[in-house]
Amino acid sequence: MTFAVRLNELRVKKKKSLQEVADALGVSKTHIWELEKGRTDNPSLELLTKIADYFKVSIRHLVGEDFESDQNDEMARMFRQVGDLEENDRAIIDDMIQSLRNRRKGADGKN
Repeated sequence: MTFAVRLNELRVKKKKSLQEVADALGVSKTHIWELEKGRTDNPSLELLTKIADYFKVSIRHLVGEDFESDQNDEMARMFRQVGDLEENDRAIIDDMIQSLRNRRKGADGKN
């Protein structure tokens, strides 16, 4: 599940409008909409912190790194295995992941 999907689900679950969330976070309604649609990448740490505080969740949950709450055994297993690797091996895996993500963005028409 992506950050965009999580943000949208949190907002809908709390029954908040885009404008209510934007006002509470001090950003524009358009910015929240773009985040929910995945059209804006890499929100600032400051904004992530505000969003997490507003919805009373962790930043890890927002960005999909909270493996325990996701109950995704396969992802947790892979994460643990990567932790056992040397730093240069982890860097290679990170490069591979970024390459795959970029390829997928290109195939989806997002540049």
